[in-house]
Amino acid sequence: MNAVAAALRSAVTYRRWACLVLGGALLMPYMMAGEVVTALWRSSPGVGDPLLSVQPLIFLAVLPLVAASGLFLPVRVFEIVAARALLGVSVEAPPPRARRTWAERLRTAAWFTAHLAVGGVSSGLALALVPFAIWAAALPVVDGPVRVGDLTMETGWAAAWGPPLAVLTLVALFGALTGAGALLAELAPALLGPSPDDRLAAAEANARRLAARNRLARELHDSVGHALSVVTVQAAAAGRVLDRDPETARAALRAIEESARSALGELDHVIGVLREGASRREPEPTLRDLDRLLDSSGARIIRKIGDLSGVPPVVSREAYRMVQEALTNALRYGAAPIEVSLAVRDETLELDLRNATRPGRAGRPGAGRGLAGMRERADLLGGEFEAGPADGGWRVRASLPLPSAGGWRS
Repeated sequence: MNAVAAALRSAVTYRRWACLVLGGALLMPYMMAGEVVTALWRSSPGVGDPLLSVQPLIFLAVLPLVAASGLFLPVRVFEIVAARALLGVSVEAPPPRARRTWAERLRTAAWFTAHLAVGGVSSGLALALVPFAIWAAALPVVDGPVRVGDLTMETGWAAAWGPPLAVLTLVALFGALTGAGALLAELAPALLGPSPDDRLAAAEANARRLAARNRLARELHDSVGHALSVVTVQAAAAGRVLDRDPETARAALRAIEESARSALGELDHVIGVLREGASRREPEPTLRDLDRLLDSSGARIIRKIGDLSGVPPVVSREAYRMVQEALTNALRYGAAPIEVSLAVRDETLELDLRNATRPGRAGRPGAGRGLAGMRERADLLGGEFEAGPADGGWRVRASLPLPSAGGWRS
């Protein structure tokens, strides 16, 4: 009884009944069409009173037509809205598609058929049993016998069974309607929501978006962060020597100008990637642009760079970004000179950058996203990366296998 009382007080119970009524209302045009066909069939010469005139058989006969409607009519969006509002369930929106797939059509048709079938039966039971319960409850208080078809039923005290039967009928109807609403609530997310294939496709698309965003974040951190570090160092140097060494100050200002121009180009490239439909973008820098990167830093750099012409583009781009980030950390946290070594040995690109530690500078160089970004780039290429204190300074080392070595993976 407590469960019955709780269900009666629950607003979702009545909303689910409304969903059942909606299903019965949507079924009515199909039933009316079945009635018309049945009437035409009965009026044919030589045809007596076939079983098709029986309502349950008409109901069963129109269900395939309901299923066909679910296959071809755009009813899914309407049914999702109805399920969310009336059944009180969370139904995820299907992924946008240019065309409906047959798997989606079949699941929509199954739901549409279930909704109209369960709603039609429930509505029919309510329309039949509620008047019956009222009639049964009124039997003890009406005068004279009551005829029901060929039966004659006594009234008064002889019909004292009427009110209990009415109560049992209403309780049974309540249970049937509540169960029907719960059944539809269970079916809605499975049939109207995304399928396992839809969820997998959405997860893959989300992973691709996250990977693209992470890559753009690394590009911004490495390129623009490097330029800002160079600008900061060169501006401080220009301020210190402006009065006593104007030529050095002018050189520092030129380095600031070059770094700012490079940062603007990188920023324009990233914005071009973010803009949907951008067709023309500047190519990403590679190791061929390494000299310009080192020159624009304005720091004293010891270069030990071998022949890098055979490095594939994908490795060349990632290695350039790793050198750029390592150089940024060296400028920000370390002291000159900075030793930069790159060479191809045994079909592996070896990258090595060392610098002294700036006196009084605490903290680990690149303690933020820089080291993590360099490690991610090395991992994506199947290489090795390490960074840490070495010989009183800081060292960044990476080994990146080239495709011909068989160790590189995309």
